[in-house]
Amino acid sequence: CTVIFTRLATRDLRKPISILFCNLAVSDLFTSFSGFWIALLFITNPDITIFGSKDMLAPYALYTTSILSTIYNLVSIGIERYLAVAESMRTRFRVARNHSIAVVFINWVLAFFLGCLPLMGWNCLHAERSTSVLYSPFCVNYLIFIAIPNVVVAFIVPLFTYLRIIIILRKRKLRMQACGQASGTYRSAETQVARTSISIWLLALVSYAPFFAGVIFDATNQRCHGELYPGAYIFRNCTAMLITLTCLGNPVLYTLKLRALGAKLKALRCLWAARVRACAI
Repeated sequence: CTVIFTRLATRDLRKPISILFCNLAVSDLFTSFSGFWIALLFITNPDITIFGSKDMLAPYALYTTSILSTIYNLVSIGIERYLAVAESMRTRFRVARNHSIAVVFINWVLAFFLGCLPLMGWNCLHAERSTSVLYSPFCVNYLIFIAIPNVVVAFIVPLFTYLRIIIILRKRKLRMQACGQASGTYRSAETQVARTSISIWLLALVSYAPFFAGVIFDATNQRCHGELYPGAYIFRNCTAMLITLTCLGNPVLYTLKLRALGAKLKALRCLWAARVRACAI
């Protein structure tokens, strides 16, 4: 919410990357909201979150949609950063504000379509053989269809784009050194990008790899709910907590730079004080 408020209040959405950052915050907000909804259902009626119920379709669908939107946003940010860095090297394509808006729209349409497939009929309310043990009443084949390609995209595409960014910055640094120019700025930029890239990739790995492992376990498991209780469901809850931590980690890595955030909030406070004085006069 702080990210969204800061971006809107400071009118920082003119930049293409700011639109993607704000949309990522919206996706994280939806993930937190849907996770809280599932937690409330667990508190009021734990059995439906274990054995499955029609009441779980909507919160699980919203949860899946928000996670998919987050993944697509992370991939879009990585591609945008790569195009921005590679722009002066060999490509003439420049990411504009309209491109970011179109990407945001496509991301949400795709996430809603894939996430709401269980609400459209792809569920196992009446097919006990193929039902998921961890995420009933979702079907195992639906979870495999959603998890495998999207987790691969979340791991491979950002890894490739950020590695390319580091390689481009290193080439620029070596070129400047060959020309006898100072390279302190590029060395600092290369180090900062490398640290941020590694942190982003590790955060995605730690957050989504356990969920992917749970889907694989679901597909290969032949036992019923009662035989897996409570260990398997503790693991499921831990994977949900890791995904929620991603919602906290994304703003820290992407937007909540403490100095920049403090400067923007200070500017907002000064602007608000000026308006109050103007109204008083």
